[in-house]
Amino acid sequence: MNFLDELKNLKEQLKSKDKFTVDFNFDNIVISGMGGSGIVGNIFQEYYTERPVISIGDYGIPSFVNEKTLFIAVSYSGNTEETINNVEEAKKRGAHVMAITSGGKLETMVENPIIIPSGLQPRSALGYMLMPLYNTFSPIDDNKISAAYDVLNDMDKNHGEMKSEAFKIYENSSIPIIYGSKPFKSVAYRWKTQFNENAKTFAFYSYFPELNHNDTMPLKSAYRRSEYLFYAFESDNARINQRIKITQDITGEQFSVVKSPSNDYFVKLFYLIHYADYLTYELALVRNVDPTDVSTIEELKAKLS
Repeated sequence: MNFLDELKNLKEQLKSKDKFTVDFNFDNIVISGMGGSGIVGNIFQEYYTERPVISIGDYGIPSFVNEKTLFIAVSYSGNTEETINNVEEAKKRGAHVMAITSGGKLETMVENPIIIPSGLQPRSALGYMLMPLYNTFSPIDDNKISAAYDVLNDMDKNHGEMKSEAFKIYENSSIPIIYGSKPFKSVAYRWKTQFNENAKTFAFYSYFPELNHNDTMPLKSAYRRSEYLFYAFESDNARINQRIKITQDITGEQFSVVKSPSNDYFVKLFYLIHYADYLTYELALVRNVDPTDVSTIEELKAKLS
């Protein structure tokens, strides 16, 4: 499957019915993952608020992890060093450990792992890794899944807007800065990492309202301002949208405001995700770089082993 086919496969991943069987009264959820797998925990942590959820993208687990913790390891390869180490520690603490993976060592470390299709870039398997969490803890209505499917399908057929944006970034050698807001702060981070891995460019992210307490100052007076291109996600929160407008007005900096065709959380989530998929894919093409190439990351892993 080439990378474009991987992007088009995202809509099919929304149909996944995989879920965990959770048969104990847990106090908290801890999700451990890195990179394209780790974003899963970040997205779910922003959305699910019925129990405390901690997403870890590092070595080490919180001291509170014990037999009342539901510990979920997410590693597409199943061999991610940091995640494997965290699983070993969680098991020592008596936590209930579950996993989402395509195989590797992780598959053998836990009982009844959710095994997802292999052969993709981890960042292209986001739906396969994320849907089991929704299906288990907060199922999404089939109508909303169908609506999201249709939106992604339309983007697969026509993503000329993203192609034009990519050419603008390339033509001006711009560095993208992405501004999100709850519950899509993690999606702004996903945009950053897609620029990094797909297009091999630097990008940075922040979020409203926090950025109005720091980032706002250099927006007006920083050197080399012309090298940055700003994106902001339109919010369902009127106060956040007011902040976006006022921030532009008082700093003189203009943002490309990304608007979803739907206000539904699930549809908007995947619209924003897929927008960046195509934007960074098109930027890779115009830069003549391979969007699948992660050789420098693999070289680092080899030297660590």
